Amino acid sequence: MDGIVLLKEDHKAVKRLFREYERIHEDASPAQKRALVDKIIHELTTHAFIEETIFYPAARAEVPGNDEHVLESVEEHHVVAWLLAELAKLDPADETFDAKVTVLIENVEHHVEEEEQEWFPEVRKTLGRNRLSELGEQMSAAKAKAPADPLALMSAKA
Repeated sequence: MDGIVLLKEDHKAVKRLFREYERIHEDASPAQKRALVDKIIHELTTHAFIEETIFYPAARAEVPGNDEHVLESVEEHHVVAWLLAELAKLDPADETFDAKVTVLIENVEHHVEEEEQEWFPEVRKTLGRNRLSELGEQMSAAKAKAPADPLALMSAKA
């Protein structure tokens, strides 16, 4: 699978989890919220890991004029990693839990929109099918090596 297709599939999976949370959070038990947010944490941590360790470095090295976008994306990931780390430790019954999830959703959806609308088309055009397939294979294999702790992303460098 091509690297951009893989990343977009991850985006869709996370969006489904977000919509599920928005649908159930008012009536959900703390245990239901915890289970769903733990899935979100896992998905986003894995996704950010493969982007920061494989996709971003390749795009930065091989697509001219990309530095600013990659650096901004990494900083957006760091904001998300802090939110994920806080949510991982926060009791779902805490009054701030839903607010933190809402801020997480807003941040991630902004990031995804920028990537998919503004950046991925340029990367696709420059890297081409073969290189994106290579990156997709590398990212698929690397998912198993992703850290469980979102704060571990803070040391990943693009």
